[in-house]
Amino acid sequence: MSGLRVEEHPDRLVVTLDRPEKRNAIDADLIAELHRVCAELEARPRLLLLTGGTDGIFAGGADIGQLRERGRLDALAAINSAAFARIRALPMPTVAALDGPALGGGAELAYACDLRVCTDRAVFGQPEVRLGILAGAGATHRLPALVGEARAKELLFTGRRVNAAEALRIGLVNRVVAEPGELLAAAHGLLDEMAKGSALALRLTKLAVDAPAAAHPHLDLVSQAVLFEDEEKHRRMTEFLQRRRPGS
Repeated sequence: MSGLRVEEHPDRLVVTLDRPEKRNAIDADLIAELHRVCAELEARPRLLLLTGGTDGIFAGGADIGQLRERGRLDALAAINSAAFARIRALPMPTVAALDGPALGGGAELAYACDLRVCTDRAVFGQPEVRLGILAGAGATHRLPALVGEARAKELLFTGRRVNAAEALRIGLVNRVVAEPGELLAAAHGLLDEMAKGSALALRLTKLAVDAPAAAHPHLDLVSQAVLFEDEEKHRRMTEFLQRRRPGS
């Protein structure tokens, strides 16, 4: 893939945005490659680590040269938002690891992931209104869910940038590391913790958390019924009980 580097691991994919000459700007080719990654993870569900690497940039937003030439039919085609929605709906959890700016569509790509880890030089921002458009690839609904309606409106209306410390304080990111060299290790550490759990339990937990309120408690009950009959549940609980026995 020309705009992405993909590393295969037994339990995860590591996908690195790789357009350094364009500050990892998100263009149509990169969107097509993200769709291919999603197709692979839908066919064979695994964890996902999405990063821009540790060279001081995550994604500088959409490719403005392409964006300027798009018309109303391009907007209705949901070019970026469809890909980000597909990432959001992946069966297994996803983590974005960010070093440096995540602006516009780059920030929206990060919001599409379940969790975010960043360095202290990360910056988030939605400058779309200053370019005469709106944040149309997920920020208008994902950002309020992350940081609350009033704060999200402030960021969307003003285009103000948020540094790593503020991002952590308002819940936009889960962890901040001091050095770029620590970033990927921290992200893998989160995924390692997830990988200790049952893959089916992870999938159904993500499905339940992302479901609309009207689906509860029915979805929770059906999911738990499936898990109660799963052989791995029996094995894990048996091992837990054996560890608690005196002398074990």
